[in-house]
Amino acid sequence: MMLSGRGISQPAQAERFTGTMARSFMANVFAWMGLAMALTAVTAYYFASREELIGMLVGPTGLTTLGWVVTLSPIGFVLLMSLGFQKIPATFLALLFGVYSVLMGMSLSFILLVYTSASIFKTFAVTAGMFGIMAFAGYTTKTDLSRFGSIMFMGLIGIIIASVVNIFLKSGTFDYIISFIGVLVFTGLTAWDVQRLKRIGAGIEYGSESSRKLALMGALSLYLDFINLFLFLLRFLGDRK
Repeated sequence: MMLSGRGISQPAQAERFTGTMARSFMANVFAWMGLAMALTAVTAYYFASREELIGMLVGPTGLTTLGWVVTLSPIGFVLLMSLGFQKIPATFLALLFGVYSVLMGMSLSFILLVYTSASIFKTFAVTAGMFGIMAFAGYTTKTDLSRFGSIMFMGLIGIIIASVVNIFLKSGTFDYIISFIGVLVFTGLTAWDVQRLKRIGAGIEYGSESSRKLALMGALSLYLDFINLFLFLLRFLGDRK
């Protein structure tokens, strides 16, 4: 076996180096995700605690024009960040992610008015536990989750289609079925996304423009996994006021 000057094999050195890169990259991803979650939580609480702000989003007949903009614009932000990833500088991408997090907080402020605070905290704790377990599993498992991730992605497409259909059906039972499948899908996607991001982090130059942008997009993926898992669990665990 060929040894380096320090008595460590070259493959072992390479593995240690890529492992360090992956950990640094993932730490950056989770830092951005945590910041986005904090912005969303603070914004949601701020809007929910002020009637004049909620009144700007909801009128006597339903959502106001601003309410519709707040509800639908996050989709546009995700598309802009995803499609413009190659051309948008990392600094501007971070700004878009921050604005997106605030808009999501404005949109999610409604749940603070519908569900009790105790049930929201309980659901958040359960979501954080499930997310943490699956993130750890995705990071540490040696099993390739690529095929599993493809199945979860197809499940996500099915959820979107079923949710659109149920807008017209208005079936409570169908809604619970969708929610149950949603919990399974986003739990699985969490593990797959973490493994995917770990592999990305092991193969890039940490600190580069590209790595910063990839970290932001990775944080967006995990942010969406967490938020959707939380919303689907809230349908089971949330107590309405």
